[in-house]
Amino acid sequence: MNGTGWIGFLMFLCVVAALGLGYPVAFTLGGVALLFGLGGVAVGAFPAADLLDISSRLFGTMTNETLIAVPLFVFMGVMLERSKIAEELLESMGALFGRLRGGLLIAVVLVGALMAASTGIVGATVVTMGVLSLPTLMKRGYDKALTAGTICASGTLGQIIPPSIILVLLGDVLSSAYQQAQLARGVYATETVSVGDLFAGALLPGLLLVTLYLAYVGFVAWRWPQRAPAVPSPHVGLELWKRLARGLLAPLLLILAVLGSIVAGFATPTEAAAVGGTGAILLAALRGGLSVPVLREVCRETAGVTTMVFMILLGASMFSLVFNAYGGDRTVHGLLHALPGGAFGAMLAVMALMFALGFVIDFIEIVFVVVPIVGPALLMMGLDPVWLGVMMAVNLQTSFLTPPFGFALFYLRGVAPPELATADIYRGVVPFIVMQLLMLVLLAAWPALATWLPGVVYAE
Repeated sequence: MNGTGWIGFLMFLCVVAALGLGYPVAFTLGGVALLFGLGGVAVGAFPAADLLDISSRLFGTMTNETLIAVPLFVFMGVMLERSKIAEELLESMGALFGRLRGGLLIAVVLVGALMAASTGIVGATVVTMGVLSLPTLMKRGYDKALTAGTICASGTLGQIIPPSIILVLLGDVLSSAYQQAQLARGVYATETVSVGDLFAGALLPGLLLVTLYLAYVGFVAWRWPQRAPAVPSPHVGLELWKRLARGLLAPLLLILAVLGSIVAGFATPTEAAAVGGTGAILLAALRGGLSVPVLREVCRETAGVTTMVFMILLGASMFSLVFNAYGGDRTVHGLLHALPGGAFGAMLAVMALMFALGFVIDFIEIVFVVVPIVGPALLMMGLDPVWLGVMMAVNLQTSFLTPPFGFALFYLRGVAPPELATADIYRGVVPFIVMQLLMLVLLAAWPALATWLPGVVYAE
């Protein structure tokens, strides 16, 4: 590690230490960057002009049209949550599949996938599914660990199934990193990677994960029927099919409008997010769930989440500016190139780092702090940006499930009844973590799982 590059890593350690003491993420990133930046100017490590460039960075963030999709997708997700779509779907699908062994858990997985494609917000999905389905499943004699694991895993599908907030953020960060990598390699007619590319790339892996979850639940129900018993359910008649169609039609149309317009090239993710927000308002109105208090609550929650995201982004922009001014980016590039195994070894090391960081800090901080540092170096080694983005998204989804600090586990623990022990939740998610790791292995072995659909959809 040459020159002042080690100072960048000292910055990173200071941020981790401050976060461990409980300081807010956004102000920790910005504060550490400001202190080290002023210190660097004072000792002549880099000119003051480098530090003043932060104003243009912040302005560029504020005027980034891609990031407008964040508050719009958050608004869509919160509004759909308030419209009780998940509750109606769970009741209808539970009645439809309940007569089968493991049928109620099959309903949980399918509704989790639909909610992921409708909202893209992990915390809200896990909490909603936990509140609505956990008491019923435990009352019906379903295994506690199996139930908890299925709910947590189904809730985290919002990380990978578009429209996912993490894919929007990753798309923006990787787009910048990809351009930096191409310029560093002397390619001035740069190609681009968009949020739409990542949406298309994540679709097949997301659906494959849903299939794996369903296969596992079905196998457990077949092999150990006492863990996932069949329950008496109403006769599957015309009325039930009408209720199921009524519950499914609205979210499916919204998903088709949002994802279909992006994949077909009719709209950008930002424009599609606006369609989604408008559609969520219409659905809430049609269901009689729209009122001034509800709209006020939804707007307040959307503003809170959006403010958090953008404050972290601004703090991370300051951090990466000072980190690079000390030569940290060159040091990272040298370290990754020195690892055995070439590009695969470097990617494996970064995946391990992101997985470990996912235990203690949120995916937003990882996307804004870690990816801008390691992304250009990895992409300079020839890795496909869409494949890399999908690998990162699945990796972060896995860390959401992994004990003892997985965020999804805490979300469920917060709404679970006392009779569900924390150990049950930990045991329940282990098979789903194995499936997540299997998905990473499949993506590493067959990158086409992530790159084929974008290549077909956006082929020129």
